[in-house]
Amino acid sequence: MAYSEDHIALAAEYALGTLDADERAQVETMMAMDPAFADIVQAWAYRLGALNQMVGSVEPRPIVWENIRSEIARTALAQQPPGLAEIVPPPIPPVEAAPPEAPLEQGPQPEPQPPEAEQPEPMRSGSDVIPDIAPVFMPQVHAPDPEVVRTPQVPIADDTNVIRLEGRVKRWRSIASAVGALAAALLVTLSLQIFLPDALPGALRPAPRIQTVEVKTPVAPLAAAAQYVALLQGQGGGPAFILTIDGATRNFTVRKVGATPEPGKSFELWLISDKLPRPRSLGVIGAGEFTARPLLASYDADVVNGATYAVTVEQAGGSPDGRPTSAPVFSGKLIETVPPSQPQAPAKK
Repeated sequence: MAYSEDHIALAAEYALGTLDADERAQVETMMAMDPAFADIVQAWAYRLGALNQMVGSVEPRPIVWENIRSEIARTALAQQPPGLAEIVPPPIPPVEAAPPEAPLEQGPQPEPQPPEAEQPEPMRSGSDVIPDIAPVFMPQVHAPDPEVVRTPQVPIADDTNVIRLEGRVKRWRSIASAVGALAAALLVTLSLQIFLPDALPGALRPAPRIQTVEVKTPVAPLAAAAQYVALLQGQGGGPAFILTIDGATRNFTVRKVGATPEPGKSFELWLISDKLPRPRSLGVIGAGEFTARPLLASYDADVVNGATYAVTVEQAGGSPDGRPTSAPVFSGKLIETVPPSQPQAPAKK
C-alpha cells in the first residue's frame, strides 16, 4: 500500500511521542490493522533512537531541581480538599496521674525515664525522592494495547483523495496565474502598439502601414467617329435597304425600307471588293426592320470604305456554300455622312 506524506509524518510523530492521547490511539489502531504501517513506525523509532544516542547528557543547574520540587509541592497542596486544611484538631485531654502505691518491698527505685523524644519525621519512600539523575530523551515506542485491540475498530477515513485534490488545485492555480500574467502582458503590449509604439523595442513595434491611393486623371473625351451610309437600291432606283457603318467599331446596321422577300427565300448581304478574291457574306438580313452585325471588324478600313455592298436572293437561311447563287438585286457604296471630330487642344491659362 502506498502511504501519503501525512501518514509518514504521523508515524514519525508517534515515534517521537509528540501526539496527544486521541492521535496515539488512532495510530495504535492503524498499527494493529496494518502491519506495514507498524513497520514504518518501528523504522522511525530506530532512526530517532540512533540520533538520541549521538547526543551527550547535559547536567541541569541546581535551581532546576529546586523549581521542580517547589512545583510538585504546590501541585500536591492545590489537589488537597479545601476543608482538611482549615479543621483544627481537638485539644488532647490531660492524663491524671494515679496515686502512688506503697511499695511492698524495699528495693532500688527505678530512675525516672526522660521524656520521650519527638519522633523524627519518617523518611520519604524511594518513590517520593527525586533522584539527581539527568533526564535522557528516549523515543517512546508503545506496543499495541490489547484492550485497545479488543475494542471495536474505528473506521479510518482515507484522505488520499483529498491530498490528490489539493495537489490538482495547486497545479491549476499555478496555471491560471501564469495564463493571467500572460494575458496582462499581451494587453499591455497591444495598448503600447496602438498608443505608444515608440516605447516598444524594434521587434515588437507594429509594421508601418502603407496605403496606396489611386489618383484617376480625367479622361479626355473621345473624338466622335465617322459615320458611313450606303443606299442599297435596285434597277428601279428606289432604296430597298439603308446600310449604316460606325467608323470606330465597324459595326453595321441594315434597315429595311422597301424590299419584301419572296416566300421561302432570304435576303443575304455581301461585301464585294477588288482587293478580295471573291464576295464575302455578311449574313442573312433578318425579317425585322433592323439587322445589326459586328462582322466588319476583321476587315481593313480601306476595304470597308471602298467596297460595294450587294444583296442577293438566296434560299431560306442563306447560301449553303458561302457564295452567292444569284445576281445582286440591290447594291450601293458607302458615303461619309458625319466626319470624325478633331480633338480640341486644352485651353491655355
